Amino acid sequence: MLRVLVTRPEPGASRTAHRLEEAGFQPVLLPLTETKALPVAAGLIPDNAVAVAVTSANAMRHAPEEIIATLAALPCHAVGKRTAQAARRAGFLSVSEGPGDAEALADSLAVDFSGKTIVYLCGRVRFPAFEQRLGTAGVRVHAVETYDTLTMGYSDEVILERLSGQPSSSVFLYSSTSSAALQPLARLPALRGLFEKTWVFALSTRIAAAFDDVASERIRIAAQPDEEALLALLQAPR
Repeated sequence: MLRVLVTRPEPGASRTAHRLEEAGFQPVLLPLTETKALPVAAGLIPDNAVAVAVTSANAMRHAPEEIIATLAALPCHAVGKRTAQAARRAGFLSVSEGPGDAEALADSLAVDFSGKTIVYLCGRVRFPAFEQRLGTAGVRVHAVETYDTLTMGYSDEVILERLSGQPSSSVFLYSSTSSAALQPLARLPALRGLFEKTWVFALSTRIAAAFDDVASERIRIAAQPDEEALLALLQAPR
């Protein structure tokens, strides 16, 4: 059975493991990051906000109830399916599902919200292109950081024990942070052999770039930035 190393944080890691098992693969969980809620004051929400944008389901999962209650009546524009589901579960009354890519979502919002203020529920660690594109289009973006992303550390012994047996045939990378965290592990002499023939599947070119000098000839980019596309890469001929 082909092994797949899953590096995303919980609770997503366990969801991915279940999908891999259903598809006939053996998941190996090694979360390289974890998310932690940040304190947020509802009083900081601007009164003139006309919409909410969110590019991460974690931003919804960690948002305090008082923040959700303050914003729930505004239209919520989610980057993709899973984030939209998280927004509906949180209590937003009107949720639209975007194309799955943060920059494409920014381009679509720029058309309707130039000169207006939107609230962006987000993490402290994030790619700046979403806010930059909206700012260039004249959209006032009020970022509300609901969570932080922290790198998890493992000893060589723990990793070797977790990856005991046959080396993983593939690695799923979901973020630049996890890519950057995995890169030094793959270079360690004690672990190098585990990664020599491993294929690396990344959600985007930007995520792959944080790892490509380690295994550039064995990296593949998902056709779309979602898990279905990652799973499709496992089935593709190489």
